[in-house]
Amino acid sequence: MFGFFKKFLSPFAKKIRAIFSGAPDDAAFDSLEQLFYEADLGAATSAELVDKIRALYKKNPTVDTDQILSFVKEELLHGIIPYQPTQHKPHVILLVGVNGSGKTTTLAKLAAHYAKQGKKVLVAAGDTFRAAAVEQLETWAKRIGVDFVKSQPNSDPSGVAYDALSAAKSRGIDVVLIDTAGRLQTKLDLMNELAKVKRVCQKQIETAPHETLLVVDATIGQNAIDQAETFHKFTPISAIVLTKLDGSAKGGIAIAIQKKLNIPIQWVGTGEGADDLELFDPESYVNTLLGTT
Repeated sequence: MFGFFKKFLSPFAKKIRAIFSGAPDDAAFDSLEQLFYEADLGAATSAELVDKIRALYKKNPTVDTDQILSFVKEELLHGIIPYQPTQHKPHVILLVGVNGSGKTTTLAKLAAHYAKQGKKVLVAAGDTFRAAAVEQLETWAKRIGVDFVKSQPNSDPSGVAYDALSAAKSRGIDVVLIDTAGRLQTKLDLMNELAKVKRVCQKQIETAPHETLLVVDATIGQNAIDQAETFHKFTPISAIVLTKLDGSAKGGIAIAIQKKLNIPIQWVGTGEGADDLELFDPESYVNTLLGTT
């Protein structure tokens, strides 16, 4: 897992070794903090890690770089929030995110994932304002062999959600995946529309949606935190999907988001294919981030 960006991050451990090749001084610790920050761990996490490593050195001046890397690994793993899945039938998953985050493609990948598990899946094209999104999902649904619900262009997306859940109950569907229009977190009218979709879902199934996944482009770095904060206010996010971890992303953003918002990472997107989606594995992630595998 995470081999897709290992090539980019593998020098991380080498850089730490280089920084502490001699006796550590203030310049070394400053360089270490900059290294953490450039990996998108975030300013707060970077500073906190460096302070802890300073304390480690003070307690044990003979500590070597392998011990430092082991210490950093344990600190990062300690900050990762495990995702706790729930089970419902139908299990309703709402996908949200800004334009260009890879949301619609991620939904198709999830449909393929659940279909391979033998589950009966229904995809709802709730992005009614972008005809290409509806066509894209319809093509994916036919290819994967799952049910599909859509409405007229520019119609109310909450109506699509309502119809999808009604169909799911009558057809014995296991998993419902609802797409939504991409939106900037600064557009409050569109954010309120998301809240309406959630309310309408609850008219059909009181506990729905059971998951609300925020799809985040990993390459945007710290802006991902701003997105997550705003979306979380309007429709509480249960987990995050990090997309575009393709060898150029600064993967430390996964740590920064969880540290700031206490929202777990559930999935990572690694490409455009139906199988290019993986469950987030904290151990593999941290090993790859540090280049210690």
